Amino acid sequence: MPKNKGKGGKNRKRGKNEADDEKRELVFKEDGQEYAQVLRMLGNGRCEAMCIDGTKRLCHIRGKMHKKVWIAAGDIILVGLRDYQDDKADVILKYMPDEARLLKAYGELPENTRLNEGIIDDEDDGGGDDYIEFEDEDIDKI
Repeated sequence: MPKNKGKGGKNRKRGKNEADDEKRELVFKEDGQEYAQVLRMLGNGRCEAMCIDGTKRLCHIRGKMHKKVWIAAGDIILVGLRDYQDDKADVILKYMPDEARLLKAYGELPENTRLNEGIIDDEDDGGGDDYIEFEDEDIDKI
């Protein structure tokens, strides 16, 4: 019978639930940081995000957050900008939905930022194509 030398199996890793449900202090951006909204997840700990300054950046999720904080498309995140690569950034913090609403209320996020809607759509002119309205005359012809 082999002797177990580790600290436990996968249930130990799965069982640790760092409950972030309790209120935490709202973190504002500092110099060298920017707010961003996740456009899509790319895998391998990376995501594509649209920063508030209008630049689309490839973001790397730091190891402390990897597999502990789940990030999805549409989430508001705080990214650390790189001095040497302007098109890449590092995810520092993910804001909970209520924190994102507070940021918008404080004026940190622009008013046109859409929260909790998933992926950002730039094409708003084609929104009415989903519904077709029939009149009684059209039904009689069929």
